[in-house]
Amino acid sequence: DTMFGWQYALKNSGQTDGSTDADIDATDAWSYLNGAAGVTVAVIDTGADLSHPDLAGNLVSGWDFVNGDADPTDDHWHGTHVSGVIGAVGNNGIGVVGVNWNVQIMALKFIGAAGSGPTSAAITAIEYMTRMKTDFGVNVVASNNSWGGAGFSQALRDAIQESNEAGIMFVAAAGNDN
Repeated sequence: DTMFGWQYALKNSGQTDGSTDADIDATDAWSYLNGAAGVTVAVIDTGADLSHPDLAGNLVSGWDFVNGDADPTDDHWHGTHVSGVIGAVGNNGIGVVGVNWNVQIMALKFIGAAGSGPTSAAITAIEYMTRMKTDFGVNVVASNNSWGGAGFSQALRDAIQESNEAGIMFVAAAGNDN
């Protein structure tokens, strides 16, 4: 993939003044397994570029909680970036490669074009993801949540707990605000 050389977190050969082998050893892992199409990761964020050539093949139905429709098109860029790190199609000769080449990405948009969204919409997105697993059998194994918040919310905690009880790992960013 044409931009793989820039993905120093996956394979660090010292590019951009980095430290050789300070990476996640993705190429070593890929020699054993480079993905599983039956696995779904929910990206709870700004949506995704649904026509992006490195993502389109790995996207499954999602939802836009900002506009209340089934079109979670990204109008801020962050969700597309996160989705690419997780599951950009690998070995297709274009762009970047994701950690899992064949994962199904469920784009759940609760953050709008201005880069923010209400906690209530985040909760609704988590509840939607959980229902997709428990009521419809979608094999959601994890959710990516690289967003901050205004403070503690018991309702948010409860939604996260419910998703955990359904067997979905809630992955939150470390380094964003809160």
